[in-house]
Amino acid sequence: QVHLVESGGGLVQPGGSLRLSCTASGSFFRINLMGWYRQAPGKERELVAQITRGGSEAYAGSVKGRFNIARDNDANTVWLQMNGLKPEDTAVYYCNADGQDSVGLRNYWGQGTQVTVAS
Repeated sequence: QVHLVESGGGLVQPGGSLRLSCTASGSFFRINLMGWYRQAPGKERELVAQITRGGSEAYAGSVKGRFNIARDNDANTVWLQMNGLKPEDTAVYYCNADGQDSVGLRNYWGQGTQVTVAS
């Protein structure tokens, strides 16, 4: 079982920056793919960025060049550095991870953290 805890959301002005953090804890062998998703009011949840255990990164087109994802495998932690924030980035951001435990490989979600970009 994997428990994901996010932090770092908040209110920021357009053009500002925020850094989200997510740490996995619980009983597991290792964490494989980790990523961030977001869901704005009235919209479907969408992938923002993801990173493999080996460090390969992928980004949604809308955030490429502004956001950066990184991870520490030993600390089971993933970060999302968000720069040049825009009002359209406002959403609840969710951490997501594939965790391997005695049962097998399962997908987990964090509880979400609110990011609001407004003047």
